[in-house]
Amino acid sequence: MKYVYILESLDAEHFYIGITDDLRARLAKHNAGEVPHTSKYGPWRIKTYVAFSDAAQAIAFERYLKSASGRAFAKKRL
Repeated sequence: MKYVYILESLDAEHFYIGITDDLRARLAKHNAGEVPHTSKYGPWRIKTYVAFSDAAQAIAFERYLKSASGRAFAKKRL
């Protein structure tokens, strides 16, 4: 399974969108400061995630969420 996830910093001002095979391990890396982009805004919590059995669909959905219309969709619906 591939997971597309949205993280929210505990200050609720920063969000991060990513994709992974192991959601728990990836969240632990974000909170441990091992991911350069998220290290300065942590700690993080999972706001939402979607599981995909097809990797191509997961990649396409992550790419969509990172677009302007995808961010608007996520902010309003997720």
